[in-house]
Amino acid sequence: MSFLFVILLFVGLGVLLGYVAIRFKVKGDPIVDQIDAVLPQTQCGQCNFPGCRPYAQAIASGEADINQCPPGGEAGILALADLLGVEPKPLNEENGVEAATLVAVIDENTCIGCKLCIQACPVDAILGAPKHMHTVIEAECTGCDLCIPPCPVECITMEPVAKTLTLWQWKKPDISQERNAS
Repeated sequence: MSFLFVILLFVGLGVLLGYVAIRFKVKGDPIVDQIDAVLPQTQCGQCNFPGCRPYAQAIASGEADINQCPPGGEAGILALADLLGVEPKPLNEENGVEAATLVAVIDENTCIGCKLCIQACPVDAILGAPKHMHTVIEAECTGCDLCIPPCPVECITMEPVAKTLTLWQWKKPDISQERNAS
């Protein structure tokens, strides 16, 4: 009888552990999620990965370095270095250079409605219908400029994002002048 009790005890504990494992299962890799949250979500592919999530997975697995994202720039590299506890590095210029935030603008008089730009946009920031003029949802556009090459009439340009109160930031102080004055 004690043998039967031990077997039932182990079966019961096995069922309990199975339930706990299913109930409290971690979905995905938390470090990948944290790295992905730091990346700018432009999905531009300049890092040589098809989007920010695959790049985050490559960083977490050690297959990619933290300095391959031009849209994230120096601030992104510093945030990744801080998150991962590694030394920051300069941006790898083979992937591109840090630039001002841009947004796609479609010349409505020239657009023929071919919808090639819609198919190229990785974040669905372009609206339109076949053979009708298209437009860009500025708040959704990440400035990746992937919509420019497929446009047969060259009606898309990249322009700096207009400064508004929500986008305005203080200029960083020039510390070198303060040191020279001392």
